[in-house]
Amino acid sequence: MTNADFRQLWLCFGQAAAQNKEELNRLDAAIGDADHGTNMDRGMQKVAEQLTSCPPPTLQATCKMVAMTLLSTVGGASGALWGSGLLAASKVFPDMDSCDDKTLAAALQTFVSSIQQRGKAVAGDKTMLDVFLPATAELSQEVDHAPAASVIPPIAAEAKQWAEATAPLLAKRGRAAYLGARSIGHIDPGATSSALWWDCLGRVMGSSK
Repeated sequence: MTNADFRQLWLCFGQAAAQNKEELNRLDAAIGDADHGTNMDRGMQKVAEQLTSCPPPTLQATCKMVAMTLLSTVGGASGALWGSGLLAASKVFPDMDSCDDKTLAAALQTFVSSIQQRGKAVAGDKTMLDVFLPATAELSQEVDHAPAASVIPPIAAEAKQWAEATAPLLAKRGRAAYLGARSIGHIDPGATSSALWWDCLGRVMGSSK
């Protein structure tokens, strides 16, 4: 992945957050504060402003900039989880213009591990990790045998299904956990926005083949 690809990923995610803001808020209204879309859109628009006005020169710098921006602009748990996860990932990315596939997979795995450590969630807890855990596991396994540009688009296509599969789950972490059984039957908004991120990664990597 090149730094230009990585910047394009976040610009794509910013557009997706804006386009899906109301849907994310609607999902969050059922089990949260009804502001997940608004929060993610606000943070991503700030990221987009910085990426276009003063783009960082390396992958590490870009990742750290996105992390700090989301930490400072996205409210609730989402800002803390995305921001701290990306800050951890930035230490894996090289201070260079590009990285190989295994480094990309390692950075995403570090992102996920940081979120797990901070949020104490596991697969099945009805969180963003219900998308990121299977996606990064597949990526880590597949990059040993095929280029990331080939394996990421199919993984990204599965991400929406993983998000939708959170509907029958009982929420065990975050605000939704306070609802108990009432959280069942609702798709998790954090998993949904995570699926949008993977869709963007799939688009960017697919176009770089």
